[in-house]
Amino acid sequence: MTKLKISKKVSTALINSLGAGVVPRVGLEHIAVGREQEFKTLSQNLDDIAEGVAAFRFVIGNYGSGKSFMLQLLRNRGMEQGFVVADADLCWERRLAGSNNEGLATYRELMRHLTTKTRPDGGALVSILEGWINKIQQEVAKETGMRPNDEGFDDQVEAKIREVVQYIEDLVHGFDFGSVIVAYWRGYRLDDDDLKNAALRWLRGEFSTKTEAKAALGVRVIIDDESWYDYIKLIAKFVAEIGYKGLLILLDEAALLYQISPTVTREKNYNRLLGMFNDIMQCKAEHLGIFIGGTTRFLEDPNRGLFADAAWRRRTKESRFVTQAGVQEYMGPVMRLNPLTEAEILTLLQRLTEIHAINFGYEKNFKNSDLKDFVQEIVKRLGAEALLTPGEIVRDFLSVLNLLYQNSNLSFAQLIHGANFKPTVKGKDADLDDNAAEFSL
Repeated sequence: MTKLKISKKVSTALINSLGAGVVPRVGLEHIAVGREQEFKTLSQNLDDIAEGVAAFRFVIGNYGSGKSFMLQLLRNRGMEQGFVVADADLCWERRLAGSNNEGLATYRELMRHLTTKTRPDGGALVSILEGWINKIQQEVAKETGMRPNDEGFDDQVEAKIREVVQYIEDLVHGFDFGSVIVAYWRGYRLDDDDLKNAALRWLRGEFSTKTEAKAALGVRVIIDDESWYDYIKLIAKFVAEIGYKGLLILLDEAALLYQISPTVTREKNYNRLLGMFNDIMQCKAEHLGIFIGGTTRFLEDPNRGLFADAAWRRRTKESRFVTQAGVQEYMGPVMRLNPLTEAEILTLLQRLTEIHAINFGYEKNFKNSDLKDFVQEIVKRLGAEALLTPGEIVRDFLSVLNLLYQNSNLSFAQLIHGANFKPTVKGKDADLDDNAAEFSL
């Protein structure tokens, strides 16, 4: 078997994140097991978005089944392929709509997490704008033979900037968006940090009043709770025009919407989500992908889930042919994550064993029979009917590896067959817990 090649930085990040029940940001490819068909379908979505269409997908599964992992894997693939990517977890302060700017808070979080291949840790808005301006300056220099300090050079650059802006001015709020982009260029041209910062604040949704925005930038609108999705579409169109393949929006923890108690507030969020869904499915957006991670109850609960609304049920319920055939459809708007097979779980544990050994510098001495014993012991103690998710198994297995590494007098068999070994299990109502932590593979 080929020896795994992985840096100490990545192996440490994987061990620490997985052990804490958190999806790691790096090294996901080393532990991606059993989701080949699902990821192939999502990758096709990326190809479509790059061609100018839009995509909307729900990634649905129970806690620990793989939602967050799939979204994070998609985030990394998108950045690698030249997309701009923004991700956010929904919470009580960040929703799709609300009475206290909860939708705007989600937009601001997405802007903070705006990433590209060269800025994978977020905060990429400045590098996107200045990289584009630098590219235009190079084009003007090459086409005209002029230098940046030559008279008329900046006018040529501004003319090219306005060519791009014209492509988005016909969209809703496009004129004001374009005006702010030009304002940023003028701040850049004049070395006016106040003007540049005002443009950035506006694009990030940080102006609280229209009066303030007009005084700083001369525009009469601001990004607010009602309009933030319109600006997501504008950003998608804009980044595609300046050389990126499109914009990917990843929203996780959508179960939060299902947990909203006031019916009016919950339905307001579902209606906002429906508007986004319809917009994309009717091709009213370009170069935009929206991927939502949520639990089965968020989708199917007849009283509070999406299925409680006839419009949503019609759009997301599986075809009767899928049910009759007993197979899974990967191409529809809802992608369900089925449990991993025992063989896939064993492959995952093998990789974790190797990563742990590499990280702590010891020779791996586990046999496949040991790993099978571990899985069988969990099944025996929890019951065959228990839903075993990768998240729970991984946390328990890493705990075992850590204990064995720290205590040379312990044996693997002694540890997992001992009376004190109690596997982690999520109750069937775990997704009703407002603060339920999720780890997924």
